[in-house]
Amino acid sequence: QVLDFGWPDLHTPALEKICSVCKAMDTWLNAAPHNVVVLHNKGNRGRLGVVVAAYMHYSNISASADQALDRFAMKRFYEDKVVPVGQPSQKRYIHYFSGLLSGSIKMNNKPLFLHHVIMHGIPNFESKGGCRPFLKIYQAMQPVYTSGI
Repeated sequence: QVLDFGWPDLHTPALEKICSVCKAMDTWLNAAPHNVVVLHNKGNRGRLGVVVAAYMHYSNISASADQALDRFAMKRFYEDKVVPVGQPSQKRYIHYFSGLLSGSIKMNNKPLFLHHVIMHGIPNFESKGGCRPFLKIYQAMQPVYTSGI
């Protein structure tokens, strides 16, 4: 059985996608004692780290002795083979996901509207007298607006 949960490179997956991945992994692993999950990633391994870290949180919900052993094996794999989750957005999403599992965070299905962006001060990159910022806005992982550079 192969499932594709891909998302664009350099992006953190939507929380709904993380939930779907963890549920699919857990369902498969609990279906039969011989079942295993193999994760494959084209691109940066930090995305794989997000999935592994999320599943480690997810599997803590209904921990049994067998699941505790699986968690230990997964932790060893994560430490030895997977680049640590390093992007701030990736770390933030793991915390969001953990909050969803604990009930301290609720998903909001209402749309969000960006009305304006305020920059306080102009960064002085490379001592060349400022920068030329631009803005790229995504909706459902598709770019919907890019300002002039």
